[in-house]
Amino acid sequence: MECVFGLVGDGFAVLAADTSAVNSILVHKSNEDKIMVLDSHKLVAASGEPGDRVQFTEYVQKNVALYQFRNGIPLTTPAAANFMRGELATALRKNPYSVNILLAGYDKETGPLLYFIDYIATLHKVDKGAFGYGSYFSLSIMDRLYRSGMSLEEAIDLVDKCIMEIRSRLVVAPPNFVIKIVDKDGAREYAWRESLKDAPGASA
Repeated sequence: MECVFGLVGDGFAVLAADTSAVNSILVHKSNEDKIMVLDSHKLVAASGEPGDRVQFTEYVQKNVALYQFRNGIPLTTPAAANFMRGELATALRKNPYSVNILLAGYDKETGPLLYFIDYIATLHKVDKGAFGYGSYFSLSIMDRLYRSGMSLEEAIDLVDKCIMEIRSRLVVAPPNFVIKIVDKDGAREYAWRESLKDAPGASA
């Protein structure tokens, strides 16, 4: 029951993901961070088979770092997106990765960007996107309430609305979510949404 979604606002991009590590009917942990900091100004949120998700995102992270080390400049967000798309396309014909990716980044020339990359190497630049069962609800809410140029406060409020809808509608809803943002100041964690702490009436 994975839930990964994100959107682009005025000068930033925000990603949110559930933190449950699940296998069949078992929940192994509820603090799994599925949003990786790719470099100083890029975030990768991934869903899919846990082994493929971890292996592929770490592989991309190390190759992006290697490129910057060799050339002295970081990959742009579109270049990183196309690199990931190429690796998924190559693997598709050999040993496919079962992983879906939202890549958020900030470049000085273009500002914030969000890319949608699925397991069959489809690549799209989008303003909002989602993967997993939670996408059924988060996409419909974002279709209705998202608008370009949202402030950070408005975007976080929209993310919270998506999380609340997922929790109330999904049969087996993940309890915890992590939210990260990337802007001109870099990629960083913004907040966690933990069901016990932010539930109505919960003690601070």
